[in-house]
Amino acid sequence: MMIIALILAYLLGSIPSGLWIGQVFFQKNLRDYGSGNTGTTNTFRILGKKAGIVVFLFDFLKGTIATLLPSLFGLSGVSPLVFGLLAVIGHTFPIFAQFRGGKAVATSAGMLMGFIPLYCLFLVVIFATTLYFTSMISMSSIVAAIAAIITVLLFPQLGFLLPKGDWVLVTIVISVASIVIFRHRDNIKRIRTKTENLVPWGLNLTKQKKK
Repeated sequence: MMIIALILAYLLGSIPSGLWIGQVFFQKNLRDYGSGNTGTTNTFRILGKKAGIVVFLFDFLKGTIATLLPSLFGLSGVSPLVFGLLAVIGHTFPIFAQFRGGKAVATSAGMLMGFIPLYCLFLVVIFATTLYFTSMISMSSIVAAIAAIITVLLFPQLGFLLPKGDWVLVTIVISVASIVIFRHRDNIKRIRTKTENLVPWGLNLTKQKKK
């Protein structure tokens, strides 16, 4: 049963919601538009607000449900975060979409919400604050990922939000945050050249050129 649940976590993460919604309801392949990414941000940009919200919720819940699988199956002995990590890997390298997936932000957040909600909300505040100042989803995702790496090491020592001595938590959070940062490498290049895509909200303090 353990092996089945682990495989299920990966397959759940592999469901390419943005790609399928675009193809079925809009007759559009997200890979042919915008950034070519199949995740939430490109869905909002190409398919609109309603489709973007649906894709975000679906991708978020993939991580949450995967993390809850041990409880649903009555399993013990393996951290729920391992199941969440497999969902993140599935989202990033989906077997149902030629292993070309999203940037793992929503699914990673869902994983944390399923295991340690207050810490997830802390990172959401970091994300939202950065978004207000920069007007960039990509920058907000990168800053939140960097904050996750720093705080998952620091907070347990301070006795704040995170338990001390949970090295599975530390390892998986750092791994997932690293995936998020790596998947945004093209965005980092555009940020440096002031050509990154913006959302119509916030201060755009880095003075990216609006398109």
